Amino acid sequence: MYYIGVDLGGTSIKVGLITDKGDIINKVSGPTEVEKGAEGIINSITYLVKKVIEEVNIPIELIKAVGVGIPGVSNNHGLVYFASNLFWKNIPLGELLEEKLKLRVFIDNDATVAAVAEFFKGVTRGTNNSIFLTIGTGLGGGLIINKKVYSGSHGIGTEMGHIVIGENFYDCSCGKNGCWETYVSATAMIKYCGKLLKEGNESILNSLINGDTSSLNAKLIFDCAAKGDEVASLAVDRMKKYLAIGLGNLINIFDPEIIAIGGGVSGAGSFLLRNLKDEVGKYIYVKGMNVTEIALAKLGNDAGIIGSGMYAKMKLEE
Repeated sequence: MYYIGVDLGGTSIKVGLITDKGDIINKVSGPTEVEKGAEGIINSITYLVKKVIEEVNIPIELIKAVGVGIPGVSNNHGLVYFASNLFWKNIPLGELLEEKLKLRVFIDNDATVAAVAEFFKGVTRGTNNSIFLTIGTGLGGGLIINKKVYSGSHGIGTEMGHIVIGENFYDCSCGKNGCWETYVSATAMIKYCGKLLKEGNESILNSLINGDTSSLNAKLIFDCAAKGDEVASLAVDRMKKYLAIGLGNLINIFDPEIIAIGGGVSGAGSFLLRNLKDEVGKYIYVKGMNVTEIALAKLGNDAGIIGSGMYAKMKLEE
């Protein structure tokens, strides 16, 4: 039997045909074309799902279900409450896709399905309880408890990026102040570096961006920090401090075996993880019992496809 995984992003739609072990048999992709609205995007998903099946000539009867990872929030019935990058509000995506595909469809947040991917094929494989964090423009998270996805009573849980952990110098895009992702994300690092530069702090960043703070990016900041630049180092250290605080909170609540970190910021690799576990240990309630492993996620760009397909499998088996 097979499953379809759909990774719906703000710029592209990736669709894969997945075995029940999480292996990709075939994959296709296309532009999201946000300007065409929900109907246009749903038509594109339908086209790509049919294409990925037809290219390998597998009978439709062997497809058990479709999973879709979305850049937004949905309930347990496939209603997308909102997806800001798509400009969606209250779109019954599950229902509409089931009508077009004549297959069961399951919807969840993209970070949640990435957590599922790592659980089946990645760094959290073989564990009972794990957390996945994706750190990029924002911060998202997915949670596996007792080998099952946890998304809350209404399907909108694990919005880890919007845990409030302090007062910050700028508001989150959600409208609150102090959200974790305003301390721990590429956006957070860029904004903090920009603040320091505008305050007159000297940095090699100034010459690299010709004084244009809109040209800052996380990779540049990490690279300059690795060379010892003070402003870049302050931004990285601040991000890692608040990452450790948030991780300590998650460990105190969930006591997972492992926390996997993915997303664009994870590209910093060992530089990101250096001394992180020691820092996290400061915020663990039971001192000396920090046995949670912290590791980099493995699956990269395929996580959305694999995770969506395997999420559909998990939901069917519940």
